[in-house]
Amino acid sequence: MEFKVIIGRPEEVSAGALVVFHLEEEALQGVALEVDRTLEGQLSQAVSSGEFKGEYGQVLPVHTFDRLGAGRVILTGLGKAADLKPDRVRGATGAACKALRRAKLSSAAFFLEDPVFGTLDVGGLAQAMTEGAFLGLYDFQKYKTIDIEDSHPDEMLMVIGPGEPAEVEAANLEAVRRSVAVGRCLAEATNLARDMVNEPANAMTPTRMCEVATQVAQEWGLECTCLDREQMAAMGMGALLGVAQGSRQPPRFIVLRYRGGPEAEGKPHPGFLGKGVTFDSGGISLKPAERMEMMKGDMAGGAAVIGALRAIAELKPAINVTGIVPAVENLPSGEASRPGDILRAMSGKTIEVISTDAEGRLILADALAYARREKLSPLVDVATLTGACAIALGPFYTGAFSNNQALLDRLLRVAEESGERIWPMPIHEDFKELIKSPVADVKNVGGREGGAITAALFLAEFAEDTPWVHLDIAATSQSETERPDQPKGATGVAVRTLVALALSLAEERLA
Repeated sequence: MEFKVIIGRPEEVSAGALVVFHLEEEALQGVALEVDRTLEGQLSQAVSSGEFKGEYGQVLPVHTFDRLGAGRVILTGLGKAADLKPDRVRGATGAACKALRRAKLSSAAFFLEDPVFGTLDVGGLAQAMTEGAFLGLYDFQKYKTIDIEDSHPDEMLMVIGPGEPAEVEAANLEAVRRSVAVGRCLAEATNLARDMVNEPANAMTPTRMCEVATQVAQEWGLECTCLDREQMAAMGMGALLGVAQGSRQPPRFIVLRYRGGPEAEGKPHPGFLGKGVTFDSGGISLKPAERMEMMKGDMAGGAAVIGALRAIAELKPAINVTGIVPAVENLPSGEASRPGDILRAMSGKTIEVISTDAEGRLILADALAYARREKLSPLVDVATLTGACAIALGPFYTGAFSNNQALLDRLLRVAEESGERIWPMPIHEDFKELIKSPVADVKNVGGREGGAITAALFLAEFAEDTPWVHLDIAATSQSETERPDQPKGATGVAVRTLVALALSLAEERLA
């Protein structure tokens, strides 16, 4: 899909459709009002009759009957003015693009300078609209042979103006083009993560995750290393290997490195860690059969890290970033770890295994130890770690746990700017009593109560004093329903937040 930045008026732009936005409970304004006059009141009639209310994500295609250069208008709801943020523009754009696809239209125009957007800046709007288009049009049809939907718009026009071309170009054109490029980069990286999570487990094995990381590294100039079982054993990664030993699929420990050049010296060198369990049966602590197929997505954290490193490499911030993905499959067999086993992590700490279904924290224990050995700081791990976090926060918020308030505050800020919902969770010392073991340094499960917290505290044992945030994406990595900029299935959550954090750290050293 090609994006072009042009200058023009609604009546002048030639496209399959004009996308115009409307606020709920407001009168038509700006571009929508101008188009309505040309269409002799078709839009205002739809609003006054209640056919179109302007609710967030609502769309109404309207034929222009050759009264405009576009064949149709896609009237799109932004919701209430009080809720208007770039994230709403992103989602509404995704909803509009889905309407374009249903109508099999090949092109559309979006107007950036429109009073309906209030004080939102043109560059932020261009980025949000670009992200919304790519995210909203995403679908995963790789394995379908029937009922394939192959109609996608070929061209999107970002329209600025009106004004004198030279004046508009000098003020806005190049900045808008840069914003479009950033939006495209972030959306493509998010969709890469979605693709990986949507793959079946017989295709997205630990070896295949390594191959994807290697391909990303070759394409975008990253360094990539994939450690095998023997190399991990030599490094003492007993926790990770304890999880992997039940499967015939060999584990991989993926390390992606981005180098930000001489300007990166003296700045933080963050480490992004992603859980990469390509299928989680629960091991000997076998999960119920119902919905076990969803466990192909237990590597969504690893996919997010690979996607984020791909975007960082394209955006080229002046900071070094390392991505770490321990990739394993967790299956029961005669060689699988058992409840009651004791594993020794890379850090030297011993772990009593209470449940083999609490495997993500085991592989991340060794990933955190590796990151500390590499002196990476700060650390952010992303993991589909606990159903308890889903119970606590529902399907719309990622839980965040941290040992460093300054780092957590920064991450929450950039996440909000990126349009990803993250909620801070407690990590009080009292909960440590629940993961004490009588026979080892720590146990991997602390019981049902506070399960997301005790899982985070387990990880904190291996982050030690390094500034660290744990993002539990168990509920947000996949969507059960279609949303304006999200089809049902993998969301690619945390990609944009990780990239935004890297950019933020590149601009200012962490206090």
